[in-house]
Amino acid sequence: MLRLALLLHLLLLSFTPAGASVHEEFADLCGDGAVGFGPVFEKQPVDTIYPEESLEANITMNCQAKANPPATYRWMLNDREIDIGAERKHYSLTEGNLVISNPVKSKHVGKYSCSATNMYGTIISKEASVQFGYLDPFSTDERTTVYVKEGQGAVVLCAPPPHFPAKLSFRWIFNEFPTFIQLDNRRYVCQTTGNLYISKVESSDRGNYSCIASSHSISKSVFSNYIPLQPLTERPNRKYPADLRVKFPDTTALVGQNVTLEWELGLQTYNSECSPVPEIHWRKMEGHLPQNHDLRMSGSQLHLYNIQVKDSGIYKCEAINSKGKDYHSAHVSVEAYPEWVEHITSKKKELHSNYTMSCKASGKPEPKIRWLKNGHQIDEKDVHFRNLTLDNSGMYQCIAENRHGVIYANAELQVFACPPTFEHNPIKTVMVAKTSRAVLECRPYAAPKPSFTWSQGTELLSNSTRLGGFDGSLEIRDVTQSDEGQYTCFASNILGKASSVVSLAVTDSTRITLPPSDADVNAGEDAWMRCAASHDPSLDITFIWSVDGRVIDLDKDSHYTIGVLKIKKAQVKHAGVYSCTAQTTADNVTASARLIVRGPPGAPGGVRVINKTETTVTLQWSRGADNHKSISKYTIQYRDDFSKDAWSNARTSPADVEGNAEMATVVNLFPWTEYEFRVIAANILGSGDPSKPSPKERTLDAVPVVAPSEVGGGGGTGRELIITWTPVQPKYHYGPNFGYILAFKPQDQKEWKRMKVTDSESKRYIHKDPSMAPVTPFDVKIKAFNSKGEGPFSIEAVVYSGQDAPSEAPAVIEGRALSALTAIVSWKHVANVEGYKVKFWTNQQDREGRAQEVAVSGMENHTRIEGLKPNSEYNIEVRGYNSAGYGPPSKRLKVQTKKPPPDRPPKIIGTKVKGQFINIAWEAVEPLSNESKVDGYRVLFKPKGNQTSTLYTTNKRSIDIPLLADKEFVVEIRAHTEGGVGAVSQIGFPGNGFILFLFFCELIDLK
Repeated sequence: MLRLALLLHLLLLSFTPAGASVHEEFADLCGDGAVGFGPVFEKQPVDTIYPEESLEANITMNCQAKANPPATYRWMLNDREIDIGAERKHYSLTEGNLVISNPVKSKHVGKYSCSATNMYGTIISKEASVQFGYLDPFSTDERTTVYVKEGQGAVVLCAPPPHFPAKLSFRWIFNEFPTFIQLDNRRYVCQTTGNLYISKVESSDRGNYSCIASSHSISKSVFSNYIPLQPLTERPNRKYPADLRVKFPDTTALVGQNVTLEWELGLQTYNSECSPVPEIHWRKMEGHLPQNHDLRMSGSQLHLYNIQVKDSGIYKCEAINSKGKDYHSAHVSVEAYPEWVEHITSKKKELHSNYTMSCKASGKPEPKIRWLKNGHQIDEKDVHFRNLTLDNSGMYQCIAENRHGVIYANAELQVFACPPTFEHNPIKTVMVAKTSRAVLECRPYAAPKPSFTWSQGTELLSNSTRLGGFDGSLEIRDVTQSDEGQYTCFASNILGKASSVVSLAVTDSTRITLPPSDADVNAGEDAWMRCAASHDPSLDITFIWSVDGRVIDLDKDSHYTIGVLKIKKAQVKHAGVYSCTAQTTADNVTASARLIVRGPPGAPGGVRVINKTETTVTLQWSRGADNHKSISKYTIQYRDDFSKDAWSNARTSPADVEGNAEMATVVNLFPWTEYEFRVIAANILGSGDPSKPSPKERTLDAVPVVAPSEVGGGGGTGRELIITWTPVQPKYHYGPNFGYILAFKPQDQKEWKRMKVTDSESKRYIHKDPSMAPVTPFDVKIKAFNSKGEGPFSIEAVVYSGQDAPSEAPAVIEGRALSALTAIVSWKHVANVEGYKVKFWTNQQDREGRAQEVAVSGMENHTRIEGLKPNSEYNIEVRGYNSAGYGPPSKRLKVQTKKPPPDRPPKIIGTKVKGQFINIAWEAVEPLSNESKVDGYRVLFKPKGNQTSTLYTTNKRSIDIPLLADKEFVVEIRAHTEGGVGAVSQIGFPGNGFILFLFFCELIDLK
């Protein structure tokens, strides 16, 4: 269409009189006049997983493009066009979106793409897949019981059912829903297989386990049948070496992803009694672990966040316990999704011009580039055009692809033709100073590129020593007053011609009459720069200040003031070359001066460790700027892992580091500690900024010199010795493989027994010996060790072995009910107890396992039991206990609680003043058959304020209460029974005024 219009235009041009313009008739051929454009995607299809059990009977694949005129759409399935009219049973279009109704797995799974077309061309969307997701139920077969010895590791297999997509998440139920397994340093769930790993099985792990597999893609979860776990009793003190029997695989990840390396425990990893959970260490063989990592599940999972290509390499996991170690290595490869380095954008280009479309993409593996024009393949790496034609217009797509994905870049190329026009770029008046250079711009809008001629007045101009640049702009060198006047630019191409007039005005030159002078100040002092200039009186002049080429914003920078340039309290950073530019609309001129600011030294550079020992490091650095004053000394600072980012001044050798030094030794450091160092230079004007921290360096290891403190222990069960201590702080470990050596012996023996504990954080050790007598005094001492050697022993402590559990059952002397809710029980003391447990329950509670207990000190031989149920028979038994456990229970005692008191309060029927007393009367409370008999009443007299209350007891149904002068009081009345007191009745009296009123009423009644 555009090509035909151009031919018609050329034909018309041959009949157009010279000098006439045909621009208006062919504005639609010009790039600025075209309002239409090709398709640009706003929505494209995305990968979709359709749940096979979905209640929604359709799938929508998006495809929408902005275009003028509007685009039409086609859809492809597996590279074959979908005939929507013929398959309307399943397919329909809604504004370009494809709706798949009643999807069928055998027909509708595959790769979908859409195309959008209008008169300017066609573009193809990204491919998107449609898959059917499912998660089958677990097998209904009965799961086999897992038998494992206590102290060993166990794996409970999940065996997830068939599913799609592959990604599932897993949790485990213990015994009943919703009791989920809480993950900790002993238990974790592998999110790859779903298997549950228990690093050290305990008796409390006995039970039934069910695996929950969840697919978030289809919002469905399924449960496995219960899997019984049966711990078996193991003899004590058996130790097993660490065993990584299931290895983590080689892993390939994409840049920016989060990666989890997860190893799975073998079945014989932990010690049932003495050894700690194995230490787990991760490292990268070719260097340090990436900064963006963390460890989870007690180190069994290494998470790498936002992984990058530099994080590729071999990762090693090592597990260690006191009997051995094992390790495994795997390779992590980091590859990358295609990403544009350079891509095409929509362009409007002139007819007959040259143009190159170029696309470059990064990725690993390196992406392959292919091209489409209007949806058809172009077999070129880059698209080069020489002498563009209208046929080259269209929609272009650059596609970069590797095995991880594909990216698209879309662009429209519009080739346009247009006669010259100055409508959008008119020539403006130019003003220049004498002797300077004038450039008169001539930039008409035209395609193909026009040719140019210039005239001054009626004189046609040509190249000379002063005139040049007839490719569009006219350049006049060494301007004089005679050059002032009007100039005309003529432009023409095959489609037409046009002209535009520009005026040139010539002014007097601007000159600096007072240039700024060099200045030299100390930091903190003020400095001044002055500047003055002459200029053409018809023009305004502006002064612009800059320093080292940077313009100073006098309104925003508070260090400078307007007028004579004043640098207030100059700092070293303000030093430099200051330039004053005098500027008019015609020209500008600049003069410069240097400001020297003398101040504290700049930061030293290149701080590094060149030698180290256990307690010293030798540093080397490069001198920083002295800022025009000699450096007099250096200060060295350090920080370590224990200083919480706080810097401290270091002790050095020599003690004073002179200003001409570039090396010093830091002394009195801790062995096997990672340090950073920085250096600060100083002169007579002060201390400068610190250097950047040196790379972290660890001092050499040394034998420990600090022993554990607060050695003690005791307690526990019979035949065992419990030893406790306060661990040595990490900064005193002085080396790797830190642990403790425990030495202990009975006080009546000479030979010491030694045990090694390899966990640096341990604070407790249990030694078991079947031949150990109860409550035996042991001498105990502990020292630290590391890979370099053993340190000194701690101060000896005396620790007693555990005692036997009580062997005698208490003899119950008495048990009786005190009320409906309370009972008392007493017994004879037994030997070797720290306390007693009193257990009580009704027959119903015993069947439901809800018996209650009360703890009693070993110094007591009786206790009250409260909170009982009225009129109920309770079983009571007593047993002694100590740190070794519980002794045998006493014979059961049965106690019957009393019937409850009546739940109805006494009804007050009257009050009467009797001299200094007031009489209160009430009705009798009659108990029901299931309530205790009333044997009297309790009357509580409560004066308001801090006065003491008084409790009265009476068998009558009235009582005289003494009056209080001007005091408010309350009287409470309750029925009393052997089952306790009943509900309360209450009456209040506001004071003597009210009492006198009662007395007056009674006198009236008597009359």
